[in-house]
Amino acid sequence: MECDAALFHLIFPVLFVKVPCRTLAIMIIPCKPIHIRGLHIDPPLLLAPMAGLTHSALRQIIAGFGGVGLYSTEMLSAKRLPTENAGRSPYLIRTASDRPLSYQLLTSRPEELAPALEKLHELKADAVDLNMGCPAPVVGRFGAGIRLMEKPENARCLAAEARKRTSLPLTAKIRIGIDLDEGKLQAFCAMLEDEGIDMVSIHARLKHEPFARRPRWERIADVKNRLKIPIVVNGGIFSVQDAEECLRISGADGLMLGRGAVIRPWLFGEIARDLYGCALAKPVLSLPAVYTNLIDLLGALFLPEHRLGRLKQFTRYFSKNYKFGHHLATRVHSSATMEEARERAILFFAQNS
Repeated sequence: MECDAALFHLIFPVLFVKVPCRTLAIMIIPCKPIHIRGLHIDPPLLLAPMAGLTHSALRQIIAGFGGVGLYSTEMLSAKRLPTENAGRSPYLIRTASDRPLSYQLLTSRPEELAPALEKLHELKADAVDLNMGCPAPVVGRFGAGIRLMEKPENARCLAAEARKRTSLPLTAKIRIGIDLDEGKLQAFCAMLEDEGIDMVSIHARLKHEPFARRPRWERIADVKNRLKIPIVVNGGIFSVQDAEECLRISGADGLMLGRGAVIRPWLFGEIARDLYGCALAKPVLSLPAVYTNLIDLLGALFLPEHRLGRLKQFTRYFSKNYKFGHHLATRVHSSATMEEARERAILFFAQNS
């Protein structure tokens, strides 16, 4: 669904008030856009698909700061997708501002791909991503996500079927594996390339490794050197310094930002400007304005039953911008309505300005 883009322009002019910024000593890296089947990802900075988070409201907040080369939906069940209502589903609502947009499919059954991809063609998707890296047990029970890396022939069938059913840019998101077996990782990526996958995004952690564990960016370098298709690295990027170090160590063609961009929706713009030298103005930030803008966008785009849960998920991460942010998260998470959550958040901001 294409919502009125004017909504975006009405909301963002009130965004900018003061918050301290740090001077960065980063050497600018030449910006090399990623080109796959006519899709130009420029700058080579991608939004990671995240359940309950990468909906249109957050994508618009991020878009207001610039620097994104490719946005993503949340992961979408290929089985349910054909019957989703694009005008009401929080998974499918989009606006003119959050594009180009990649739709991530979750499935382990090749027969589910044809109807799902037909739906994505109707929605004018800019790219399609296959989820082969989600480690959640509920996903694994259906043989999907990272379980596909444990059964590469199943993954091969999915990639081949998807390639047969669409001419759109086709990508896959994986992890570095179940264990530290470089041969398996390289063979899996080479198989995806052989089956027509146009780009691979790699989360640089093993299946069971928590977010607290430092990502293994160095494991991406050998894969990058052996494949012809672009390789994008994901995991552990929360600052411009992280981005520079990640690119230097991994040699990847681009970066995919996840939790770091939820905590700091302006992170894409910082990396694009300070690392890639893109001509983006440096905003003067107001954290309360960012937060209340998200509330307004959730209210404008989604049905009432789809708003509060998404606000709570966003708050879990955004609250990390404050020393006592756990108080904000607790107050919002215990709210029964959006109105109550807004009031409690505004009170918190007043007490922590």
